[in-house]
Formats: sequence, structure tokens, C-alpha cells
Amino acid sequence: MRRLLPMIAAVALLLSSGCAMVKMKQVATVDQVTLKRSDILNNGKLSALSQESLSVIGLTASACSKDLPACRNTVATVEGLQAEQRLSTLAELWLEEALALTPKAKLGQERDLPANALDAWLETARYSYAYLFFSGRTPAERALEDRLTQVRDYYNYAAEQAASVVFQRSRALAMEGQDFTAPVQVDRWTIRNNFEQLPPMSLPKQLVSASSVSFAGLRSTYRRDGFGAELVLVMENAPLTVPVPVEGGEGTVAETPALPLFSEMPAYNTTVLLNFGGNTLAEVLATREIRLEAYWPDSTSSVTLQGQQVPLAGNFTAAYGVWLAQSGFAGQSLRTLFGRGEGIREPHIYLMQPYDPDRRIIFMLHGLASSPEAWVNMANEIMGDPEMHKNYQVWSVYYPTNAPIALNRYTVSNAFNGTLKHFDPQGTAQASKDMVFIGHSMGGVIARLMLSNSGEVLWDDAVTRFNLQGERLQRVQSRLSPLLHFTPQPNVERAIFIASPHKGTDAASNRLGRLIGKLVRLPLTILGKFGDVFLALQNPDEAGNKPKEPRITTSIDNLKATDPFVEVSSKLPMAPGLKYHSIIANSKATVPTADSDDGLVPYWSSHLDGALSEKVIISGHSVQETPEAVLEVRRILREDLREVNKLD
Repeated sequence: MRRLLPMIAAVALLLSSGCAMVKMKQVATVDQVTLKRSDILNNGKLSALSQESLSVIGLTASACSKDLPACRNTVATVEGLQAEQRLSTLAELWLEEALALTPKAKLGQERDLPANALDAWLETARYSYAYLFFSGRTPAERALEDRLTQVRDYYNYAAEQAASVVFQRSRALAMEGQDFTAPVQVDRWTIRNNFEQLPPMSLPKQLVSASSVSFAGLRSTYRRDGFGAELVLVMENAPLTVPVPVEGGEGTVAETPALPLFSEMPAYNTTVLLNFGGNTLAEVLATREIRLEAYWPDSTSSVTLQGQQVPLAGNFTAAYGVWLAQSGFAGQSLRTLFGRGEGIREPHIYLMQPYDPDRRIIFMLHGLASSPEAWVNMANEIMGDPEMHKNYQVWSVYYPTNAPIALNRYTVSNAFNGTLKHFDPQGTAQASKDMVFIGHSMGGVIARLMLSNSGEVLWDDAVTRFNLQGERLQRVQSRLSPLLHFTPQPNVERAIFIASPHKGTDAASNRLGRLIGKLVRLPLTILGKFGDVFLALQNPDEAGNKPKEPRITTSIDNLKATDPFVEVSSKLPMAPGLKYHSIIANSKATVPTADSDDGLVPYWSSHLDGALSEKVIISGHSVQETPEAVLEVRRILREDLREVNKLD
């Protein structure tokens, strides 16, 4: 025992001398990745790299959290840290304070940050910016480093928070008659706005963070990684609805206001950068001047910052999702169909993005009791494909689906051509050539008629069927003729018909169809200047008088397989050389295709002879929403691009 005492004392002396003891343990892959990637933004704790930097100068994360200003001062002034370590750690420490000072906000709720919170966000952006461009290496030289991604996210998130405050204050100034783009003074900061890169627009009413919202009903979100805050600028919606006059009331067609023919989608994907003045690190850390620069990511993929070309972040889905979520289309389309409350009375063309003369138009037509919302995934998936996005722009029509098909063909054609003429009066732009039409359900029927030649077939049938002669013929001829005489829409190169009842459907004549048909109302506001024409087409009774309660034909009537209009119009020839395709739904896989239907439309009605392709998908009538239909449309459009570009 006496011999052991000196040995124990020697060991104790060695241990007390500060000699470190290193042990090795296995770290799971998941833990390893989490440790590398977690930080104050996604985990509420400082990143491992910031903690290492603090450890180098004798600090800990817990001690720093108790006195962040003192901690930041130490990190900024004590020697022993490299520029990259110092600047990235300061960016994260400022972010920790900004998060602590920022109140939580509910979806769609605007908030004005406290002055100290905004200051912390701007300092976060400043130190992130300094790290990215003034710490010794370019972003390209450390492109694969996790730390670059972390600090870029700090910058982007800080830019988003600052942009929200600047937007609110700029809009408040604009409401008082001042310039929306005027510099904003925020405490010790002067922020100058630059919106020159955005498409021309009116005063925005709302700014939405693309990163803070998700959309039920949208399968995919398409975006591009890079620098900048991904936002959505929301404009005022175009007025589309009109009150339905109460029977015996004062409302008449003449009293209803004129409605716009078209509008660009009232929401814009926008990317915002904060550019700090100065050409050296010292100047950047001392400046109080910031340029807030807004870009449209559809047209700008990269920007030059401090002499370096960097990718611009972009979200290509958010504006579409915000617009649809706020549109109220679902309820409005049903109110229109049943003639209740407020409904649309005439077609309106929506441009899914600002007009581009160099991108070809895809024109989408929805079906019965529907709206542009029917294309939510189809349009998003098409425009999310980089090749599609580069070559096409999507237009979508919203129209009153209770109106007779002949009237809708006429008014949709006029709205479409009026919109084309507005943007391309001479018809020479690429956008006006080689267009593609895509129609679902009744929208496919209307699309096919827009691409067909009526000749005298429909007119002769109407004259015979309604016994138009003498005074009745003269009274309706000039205004009925445009509805029944038409030629194919020019410059349409291809069409895709989806679950379209070209020859009608028996479902419109069954018990449920008859019940719905009775509920459908057709206010005179829908018929517009053609109201008296449709009333004049009512057959006189035996006494030669008009029926007491004449019933005007609706779209539900036109969709019956026995309807005279659909029987005659389904045989009209389409434009020579038009390439067309069919996508057809079969609701029961066990039923042979020839005998199948999608629950509403039978195969024999949606099938078209001469189609270049026919894709049958196991689905219900809303087949346009399925991944299989989207993939088929994308296949057709890629084929279209190869053929058209080869010809060019």
C-alpha cells in the first residue's frame, strides 16, 4: 500500500496539470449531418461553427445569450478569429437577437417591427453580406460549404423581414399621395427602393413571404436557390362579378358597369436584395445607406454584387398559389352557374405572368361550374418545367359556364382576340404564332368550336329548327349570325382536349342532370345584348303568342347528347393542318375503353377521329388534375417544341 501511494500522487499530479484526455465515440450519420447543418434559424441554437468560434476566444453560447451586445463586441474586437469566422458568427448572433425581438405574426397579418428588431435584422443582413463578399473568398470559391448556405439563409431571411417593413411604410406614404419608391428613413437607416426591374404595376396592396406559406391543393413548389428574399407582391383583383338583378327590381343590363377584358394575374413573384453601400469591408460595416432592389425572377436569373455574378433566388409557384387562395373562384363559379348572388357575366382573360412577346401562348379553357382553379396543378407543373417556362406563357379564361355554348364560343373568342390585339396590334410577335389550346370538359367543346369552321351548317339548322322567317328572321338575323357563323382561330398550331363531351353526354339527361338543369338560372346579365335574340328564338304556341315563361337554353341543355346544337356542331370540320390530341378518363379499369366513361362523359363522346394521340387514364372526370394527365400534356408540349423549333 505504501508503494501505491506515490504512484497515485503522481497520477493525481499529472491530471491536475491540465493534460487533456481524448476519448473516441461513434457518431450516427443522422446526428453528424444534424450537427453540421443546424443553427439558430432552424434549431434555435447557435451553429456548431459559431460555437467553435466562441470557444476560440473563451466564450460559450449560453454565456453569450445572457448578454448578446457584450458578446458581439468581444467577437468583433478580440484577436484570434479569421475574417470568415468573425463575420459569420456576428451574423448569427445578430440573427439570434432579431428572432428574440420579433413578434409572431399570423398568416396574412401585417406587422410593423419594433425599431430594435428591425435594426437587428438589418445588422444580420449587413454582417451576412460582409461575410459573403468581403471576407477574403468569393461565394463561388466556397460554393459547396455548409457555412455559405447558412449565412446566405441568414441574409435572405433578414432581407425578407426588412422588405416587409419597408413595403408597409412605402405604401402608407403612397396612400398619402407620396411616391411609393421614395427613400424610407427607418431610425438610423436610409433605405432607397429600386423597383425598375419589375414589370409595370399599380400600387401593391399586400406583400407575402413565399417561404412562410404553403398551399394545399398544389402538388409542387418550383423555385430556384440563390440570393434574395422570395416574396409575392399582391395587387387589387380586377372586378369580375356583377350583382344578379332581383326579379321586379331596378337592375338591368344597361345599369351594370363595364368590366375589364383581361388582366395579368394580380400577384407577382418578386425577389428582394439588400445592397449595402461601400467598396471595402470597413465601409460596409460603417454604412447606414441600403438599396432595396426588387427583381422579377422570371426574367432575371443572376445579378452582379460587388463585381461577382451570383444566382438570384426565385419562387415560381408562390404568386400563383396566393392568387388562387385569395380568388374565391370555387364559390363564385357555383354562384354563377346557379344564378345566385354575384356572378361573372362575360369572359375574362387571365395572364398567368406579365405578357412576353417572345413566348408562345398556351390558352386554357375550364369546364362546367369551374374556373381557372381547375388548372391549378396543370399550369403550375407546366410553368415549373424550365423548358416550358422558357418557351410558353399561360393564359386562362374565366367565363360564365351557365351560358349557351354558342354564346360562350363567341364571347370567349372576342375576349381572347381583344387581348391579343391589345398586346400585339400587328400580330407579328412570336406570342401570337403557333399557339396551343387546352380545354377540359365543356372548355374542350368550346375550344374545338373556336378551331372549327361553321360554314352555313349551324345557321341553316337554326333557321329550320326555330322556324325563322319573315319578321322574326329579320329581327334576329344581324345579331344571331355572329353566334352561328365562325371560322377557326388563326395561328393555333395544336390543341389538347381533356375529358371533353364533343358529342354530348347522357349524364345531362338523367335524373341528376335534369335536377341540376332545373337549378341552373340564366340572368339576362349573362346574355347581354343577345338577351332579346334568345327570347325571340322561343317557339310560339298554337295561338301565335309567346309562352308566358320562356325558358332559354343553358349550357346544361347543350351538353345533352340529344341536343340539336351539339348534334350539329360536333360534325363541324376543324382547321386544316391543326394537330390535336385527346386525354380521356375511364373511371373503372375493368370496363373496356370503348364502353367506358369518366362518371360524366362517355368514351364515344370524348373520342375524336384524327387525333395524333389518345391517352386513356384511369380517373374520374377531373382527370386534368392527375399526375398522368400533366405528364402527358408535358410530353405533347415537348414534342411540339421540337417540331416548331425545327421548322423555325
